[in-house]
Formats: sequence, structure tokens, C-alpha cells
Amino acid sequence: MILGTLAKITGPVVVADGMTGTRMYDVVRVGALGLMGEVIRLEGDLATIQVYEDTSGLKIGEPVESTDGPLMLELGPGLLSSIYDGIQRPLPVIAEQTKSDFIARGTIVAALDREKKWDFTPTVEVGQELVAGDCVGTVPESAIITHKVMVPPGKHGKVTKVIKPGSYTVEEVVVVLDDNVEIRMSQWWPVREGRPYVRKLDPTTPFLTGMRILDTFFPIALGGNAIIPGGFGTGKTVTQQSLAKWADVDIIVYVGCGERGNEMTEVLKEFPELEDPRTGNPLMERTVLVANTSNMPVAAREASIYTGVTLAEYYRDMGYSVAMMADSTSRWGEALREVSGRLEEMPGEEGYPAYLATRLAAFYERSGRVRPLGSDERVGSVTMVGAVSPPGGDMSEPMTQNSLRVTGAFWALDTSLAHRRHFPAISWTKSYTLFLGQVRTWYEAEVGEDWAETRERAMFLLQKETELQEIVQLVGPDALPETEKIILEVARMLREDFLQQFAFDEVDAYCPPKKSYWLLKTILAFYDAATQAMSRGVSLRQILQLPMREEISMLKTTPHEKALDRMPELVQQIADDIAGIEVL
Repeated sequence: MILGTLAKITGPVVVADGMTGTRMYDVVRVGALGLMGEVIRLEGDLATIQVYEDTSGLKIGEPVESTDGPLMLELGPGLLSSIYDGIQRPLPVIAEQTKSDFIARGTIVAALDREKKWDFTPTVEVGQELVAGDCVGTVPESAIITHKVMVPPGKHGKVTKVIKPGSYTVEEVVVVLDDNVEIRMSQWWPVREGRPYVRKLDPTTPFLTGMRILDTFFPIALGGNAIIPGGFGTGKTVTQQSLAKWADVDIIVYVGCGERGNEMTEVLKEFPELEDPRTGNPLMERTVLVANTSNMPVAAREASIYTGVTLAEYYRDMGYSVAMMADSTSRWGEALREVSGRLEEMPGEEGYPAYLATRLAAFYERSGRVRPLGSDERVGSVTMVGAVSPPGGDMSEPMTQNSLRVTGAFWALDTSLAHRRHFPAISWTKSYTLFLGQVRTWYEAEVGEDWAETRERAMFLLQKETELQEIVQLVGPDALPETEKIILEVARMLREDFLQQFAFDEVDAYCPPKKSYWLLKTILAFYDAATQAMSRGVSLRQILQLPMREEISMLKTTPHEKALDRMPELVQQIADDIAGIEVL
């Protein structure tokens, strides 16, 4: 252990003297209380340390002790259903032990329960050759997730001993390889280093969210990444929580990265009560929460997203699809800015450090669909969705601009839509996705052969409405010809009957891609039939009096199977009914 002494204290950043032999990113214990910190700069025997806890009360000359290792996470059975802070301290366990709502400084609690026993079933035999990533046994971590105990990266060999099936703690040795390499149910991994894999695969399967505007207009692939920028009250947190509940993935890692305490409290209260719509079990059985609020030390906030992505990569390596939600990366960027300021580094745009883009790129690069280490051919993925909170909704600020350069989808939240109570308030004119080429084949095979064409036609009508609204504001709607009035009417149907989605409606909260496709087809069938009828002299007023418009508006709240049975018939009925209108 390397011992030094405190030489300078400036808020969460302190300088220690006599730290010769310390390495960058080594974790240290600062002061008599043993506050946890991380070395972020070395100059001779001076070490600059970002402390993860409140530094008030520290004195010059207090001892600093190095642990000779970086910030590590303990990975093993018991992660699911857990609630951690940014440096993997289990919050419910701390609350129970201290009988307090606050974390005392210097608190050290094991991330995984040392006494709980797990039912372990070995899957290997003595004499079997193993490589890194091979599964040595399974543990039923929850009713729906089987935890695979894997050979840690960097280890391999022939099995010399296997423990019998039974109940064991995470610290007990379950398999021994030659050269006396011991494998336990838990393993450790440094948070700032991505876990290794064999190769990265092309993303081809969509990340289905159940939200029509995302799945149809701006889809991303499993293993992709996206950002949700938006001003205060536009629905970033609600959108991410909806994604966590409905996304078609196996595991959810939700990182509250510097959000307000009341918002994080709501998350911590609501998530344990949510029911998993796929299984009926509690959603927490396949969720890990990392909670870090805005009043917590900035250094811990900076570490929290690395904690989240390391947890996600661990389950990815088992062959699971994982979704990681970071709410919000802007607060993480602010933590970087504050620490950079304390280090007196040359600032970049708006005071952010010059390396902001590099850090963001390194973080989002850890998403992806991969072939993990191991002898079998399993495939896992980490899909990242990061919220961005631009001040005043200004999308030109550095965090938004640097994020959209390295992510594949831009789901822009619009304040004007939120004020009109149009939710989700995702703008169809500002948003975009780069994943259409990858997921198009899947959609055309699984949803509809003309899915891409249908989507493009709907997008065209919405764009045309935006152009026509500018004319309407100048000369009024009566000045438009009827062929353009029908575009405004159909665009209104697209907005209200397709894009708007009520997250608290039992049916409308989730919409399968097939229903979204047929809903679009129905609205476009109305447009096509109306345009044809108007070309032979039928008035728009006659078309709008037909009762089918009300039925179309009710389709999104109609139970999915019933709606899917009805919509192909309705498409034909729309064509017949409008074609049958007589010219007055």
C-alpha cells in the first residue's frame, strides 16, 4: 500500500504528496474517514484525486492510502433487482444497516450479499478445456433470468475440480483450473475498460420499443445507440421509463446520472412496483438501478455511467440483449466540466473540457451487438439511450452536438408539442435515424413488404403539412385548394391517431410493429381513396362526413388482435365507401 499525505484541497479535487508508484485511475482512501477517490493526474510524487464523497472537514496532512488498483465492480448473482449508487454501493443495504436516509462518509458496503446462498448447477466436467468466457455453471437469478457463471477474461485451462450442485455464496470456489486458477460465482472488472469480445456484429434486428413514432419513423437496431435531447418538461425521463418497461430486451440497466432528487426518488419508488408486461412478474427482476442525484458529489456522478455500462456488458457477455438508459448525460458532462475546472485545464466550448467529444465517443462505443468470449456461438447486445438536457432546449450546445456526432439516432423532443399535450413529444421534423438500412430487411420480412414505402409516404405528408401550415398562417386555410386541404386533414389524422400515444392507457401504452404498420396503411388508404374521389369532383366535405373517420381514430386503443383482424377489411371498406360517393 502506498501512503501519502494531503497537500491541497479544492472541493471534490484534492492533491496528495508522497504518492510515488501510484498509477492513473488507481482508487485511494483519503483522510481519517477513508473517503473513496480516484487518481486523475500524476506529476512526480504529487497525485491529483477526484473524491467520490463530500470533502468538507478534510485537513492538510491527513493520510492518503492507495488500493493499488482502479475502480472495480463486483459482478455476479444478485445484481438484478439491486439499487446502487454511482460507485456500486447498495443503497437499500446501507439504509438498513445505518438506519438513516443519508450515506455516512467513508461507508464501505459489499456490492453483493456475502451470506446469501445461490443454487449453483455446474455445466462442465473434470478434464474439460475451458477458455475465457466459457460458462462453468448456471444460477437462477430470477424467475426469468438464468445467470451464467463464466470464466473471467484472461483466464483459461483444464478443469481439475468441480463443486457439486448445491447452494453456495458468491465467494465460494465453484471450479478450479490447472495452475490452481480458482473460479468463483463473482468476478471483478474495472469500470473504465470495456469488456473484451470476439468480434462486433452488424446490427440487423430492430430495438422494438412499442412506441409508434420510434419503431416506425426512427427505429434503431439492437446494439445501436440514440439520444433524447429536450428542454425541461418535454418528457425525457417518462420516455426512458416507457422504454425500460416495454423495450423488447432481456435486461434493463437504468442510470440516474445527476438528475434532481425528487425525480430519482420517483424512479426508485415506481420501478419496484412496476409489473413486467411480458411475464407478469415485477419489472425489477430484470432491472439494475444506478441512482446518482444532482446533490451527490460530481466525481461519483462522472463514474456512474461507467458503472452502468459495465453492468450492461457483463449481461451482454452471457448472451442477453441489454438496454442501458442514461438520464441524463448532460449532468455527466457538467461533472466533467467541474472537475476540469478544478484541475485548471484549458476549457473548450462553454467551459466544457476539450476532450468532451472523446469521452462521449468512448462511452457510446461500448454499445453494440457482439459475439462474446467463449467456445459457444452466443450473441449479446448493449443498446444505449442517453437523455440530454440542453439549457433552454438549445440543441446547438456542446453536449447535444457532440452526442449526435457519435450516436445513430436523434430523437428530438419538442417543447411546443409538449405544451400542446402531444406525447411522446418527439419531433418528426427534427429527429432522424441512421439505422434504416440495417433494420429495413427485418421489417419487410416480419411486418410488411412495403413497410419502407409506407413509412416514406407518411413522412412526406407530415413534411408537406409543415410547409402548408406556413401558408395557412399567412393567408388562412380557405385560400388552399381542396387537394391540399385533404393533406392537412390526413396529416392531422397521422398526428392524432398515429403519433400521439397515451402511456397510461392499457392498450395504447404498447403498440406492436405489425399494428403500427396497418394503422399507417389504413390512414394512407383513406388519403388515396379521398384523392381519387376528389379528382372526379367529390367535395372534401362529403368525404369528411363518412363515419369511418371515427373508427380510424379508435383503432389505436382497440385491443391489438382485434384491431389487426379489422384493419385489412377496413382498408378495403374505405376504398369502396369513398368510391361510392356520388358527385353533388
